[in-house]
Amino acid sequence: MKKSKFTEAQIVKALKEVENGRSVNEVSRELGVNPQTFYSWKKKYSGMDGDQLKHLKELEEENRRLKTMYADLALDNKMLKDVLSKKW
Repeated sequence: MKKSKFTEAQIVKALKEVENGRSVNEVSRELGVNPQTFYSWKKKYSGMDGDQLKHLKELEEENRRLKTMYADLALDNKMLKDVLSKKW
């Protein structure tokens, strides 16, 4: 997945600016992003503060680790089944 050039804190700050009355087009032009990108940020980060953002990051990291662990175990399981299914 492509890494954003904006940190989550910068994204939340931009969302707060729009909530305080600035237009989406103005903020997105200032940041150099498409307004649609801004709306996808809004969908993901709307209503978050610093603690919630930190917790979200931790959960995403844990989810990534668990997916990797599952993939490794599934591969090991498949290899063992293949070895055991062969008739010697």
